[in-house]
Amino acid sequence: MYPQQPPQQPYSQQPGGAIALTLKYHWMAFMLGLFKPVVELNGHPAANAWGRQVIPVPAGQYHLHVHVPYFLPPRLGAADLPVNVYPGQTVELEYKAPLAVFFKGALGMPPQKYPGAVLQIILLVFVLIIILCVCGGVLLSGNSGS
Repeated sequence: MYPQQPPQQPYSQQPGGAIALTLKYHWMAFMLGLFKPVVELNGHPAANAWGRQVIPVPAGQYHLHVHVPYFLPPRLGAADLPVNVYPGQTVELEYKAPLAVFFKGALGMPPQKYPGAVLQIILLVFVLIIILCVCGGVLLSGNSGS
């Protein structure tokens, strides 16, 4: 008796790989949690959830597209990236949705930065200054009347 050996794959087939894509949005853009992101691989739907998605693919070159369906614009944070997957390789990628509506999303090797973060911080500081001025004006006018 000979021990059984596992069947071997033909030489013409190459083992596949995977694209591991992590999709994130910033806590200040919490409204994006109500929308499912759209992930397309060569124009075909591949995933539609926030968090880490592992997409098994044969080795080859792919076109990855990600956006978030939204009100205006209808495709928020669109981002595209060509991806090469080699046999047995898992390509780690990260997508970060923008903090400001008309910015593109960030897609590439991790870590990525949130697009529009600087604009969001400037707007937040501006709003805080206005609130402080209004509160200060109310306090000063209240003290001068007594």
